Amino acid sequence: MRVDLGTSFVLETRMSGAHYAEIRQALEEKKQELTARLERIHANVRRGYHADSKERAKELEDNEVVDALGNEARHELRKISSALQRLESGDYGLCVECGQPIKEGRLEVHPYADECIECAEFDEFRERRL
Repeated sequence: MRVDLGTSFVLETRMSGAHYAEIRQALEEKKQELTARLERIHANVRRGYHADSKERAKELEDNEVVDALGNEARHELRKISSALQRLESGDYGLCVECGQPIKEGRLEVHPYADECIECAEFDEFRERRL
């Protein structure tokens, strides 16, 4: 991977084939896990409602929670797909905001991270202020 730091200095980093394969495998496994979770969520939502109005109200409330979990899973799946695309294009490990390398420790914890910690914290700060 080649990272241009905006000066005459160019940082060259190499991701080993084994490391690349480990990251891809972790992302693919997480993708499968989330896909299975979404399938369970869809099955849960599709089931019929109880005839009793109190039970039906509880089921509708539960479905709202399940729907929120499904939204989180879909969001995470999009991030994983994006990370897999960045792996293919050679841009994996670079912040999509500033272009700087994302620290390896962050990628180990969040292999689908697309921002360095500084940009991610700035985005969170900005969102809180809106």
